[in-house]
Amino acid sequence: MSDKNHVVVYTDGACKGNPGVGGWGAVLRYGDHEKLLKGGEGLTTNNRMEMMAVIKALEALKSKCHIKIYTDSQYVKRGVTEWLEGWKKNGWRTASRQEVKNVDLWKVLDDLIVHHHIEWFWVKGHAGHPGNELADQLANLGAESAK
Repeated sequence: MSDKNHVVVYTDGACKGNPGVGGWGAVLRYGDHEKLLKGGEGLTTNNRMEMMAVIKALEALKSKCHIKIYTDSQYVKRGVTEWLEGWKKNGWRTASRQEVKNVDLWKVLDDLIVHHHIEWFWVKGHAGHPGNELADQLANLGAESAK
């Protein structure tokens, strides 16, 4: 893959109440280019918005890429890197045989990640990390637009 196929992504979700009005934001950087994405929903949860940020970022890519995804969501990072394969083997059930929460979004995310080489990184939220702070601002704007 060429350098143009190396993408850095920062994602964040926000929710005013949980559940409540929510928003998601994503920052995609590749070469000298930057793409900012945001959206929101009227009634949702923080975890769903964290997932939507990643989903929308991946949907914005037009070709196979090497991606570094930075998220402040342990739920998303651990879901993809630790839990996803087991959930699929167990028929989308957890180790305690409960149905996986947000299974609709996990299935979409599962379909999207197979098209790319992705490295996942957790960053502490609201700790001054510029990419995460920008994604947070976008997520809050997305929530505002959903009111």
